Amino acid sequence: MAGVLETLTVPRASAITSVSLAPVAGSRRNSVRFSDFRGLKNQLTRSSAKVRSSSKLARRGSRIVCEAQDTAVEVPGVNDSTWKSNVLESELPVLVEFWAPWCGPCRMIHPVIDKLAKQYTGKLKCYKVNTDESPKIASEYGIRSIPTVIIFKNGEKKDAIIGAVPESTLTTSIEKFL
Repeated sequence: MAGVLETLTVPRASAITSVSLAPVAGSRRNSVRFSDFRGLKNQLTRSSAKVRSSSKLARRGSRIVCEAQDTAVEVPGVNDSTWKSNVLESELPVLVEFWAPWCGPCRMIHPVIDKLAKQYTGKLKCYKVNTDESPKIASEYGIRSIPTVIIFKNGEKKDAIIGAVPESTLTTSIEKFL
């Protein structure tokens, strides 16, 4: 099985104006506290919470998590059971975003897809496919990198855009099939 490599961009502390750069109380290391920054955070796993020392094992037992969990709420999702009726049998052109919850670039493009769904209401249907939950659909269309946006018309794949692209790129592709 092929692995997926993604790039994650985190803003520099100097780029965030509402940042407290004071060391965290009780910390022996030079830590930085981002008081108002709500994005990525370091979360201890259960196994590391048991280890109380500052050993390498304790530091390895943490993970980076994203607090922006509800980013895919505007555009409905489709899965194996709803794919045919919602996408292939649609009378309107359909834009489908293939994504996964762990994918940083996917979270970056979600607001763009949401905006386009509102902008093209009545002219275009928009859906999202979680590739972790519906791998059959993803493999059927040769999805090897996410996010991938595919435009369907009359049940046929017409165009594919790979990666977190600007809104203008998606708009240009959509306009060709309206």
